[in-house]
Amino acid sequence: MGAQIIAYCERTDFTFWSEPVNALSNLAFLIVAGILWRATAGVALARAMVVVLAAIGVGSLLWHSFATRWAGLADVLPIMGFILLYLFAATRDFLRLHALWAVLAVVLFLPYAAVVTWGLSELVPGLGGSAAYASVALLIAAYGLWLRDSQTGRGLLLGAGMLAVSLGFRVADEAVCAVFPIGTHFLWHIVNALMLGWMIRVYLRHERPRRAQG
Repeated sequence: MGAQIIAYCERTDFTFWSEPVNALSNLAFLIVAGILWRATAGVALARAMVVVLAAIGVGSLLWHSFATRWAGLADVLPIMGFILLYLFAATRDFLRLHALWAVLAVVLFLPYAAVVTWGLSELVPGLGGSAAYASVALLIAAYGLWLRDSQTGRGLLLGAGMLAVSLGFRVADEAVCAVFPIGTHFLWHIVNALMLGWMIRVYLRHERPRRAQG
């Protein structure tokens, strides 16, 4: 777990500050989480999303500083936690299904992601490890299309588009290394932080009026 890995354009050795831009750009997650903290008061799932959003920033900061396998887990696990939490909330509250159906959606996410990630990796050359995130963008878009006649649906479609843009920066990192030594991974962090913040806003905007009525 302590073995170190060079995975991004900016890193050239195993020193702690070999990825200063990639590391510090994770402050975007903490800033967005801080902005949304008060706005999520009284909406438990949204408040939990903000906590996990901050954890994503901390975990990614550790990953881009230590570059070890344990730090990689600290990076990936909060992201997975956010995806599953939002999937539960979206299935229960956007689609208005029973909580048991929402739990089933969470359980089915891993096999869904495994199949779609494999398919995208085969169909889209160069996508590599970003195929897993692309499967999430497709799922958000599917929910958005299902709800396309609502403000929530349009918000989800915008979120899927933002994730696609951030994925472009993630994929481009290695390709631009020769001409842009710091790479583009830091832009993945910044746009992704904005995208996750937007997704929380979409959930809040959906839930506030409904709770006021009921």
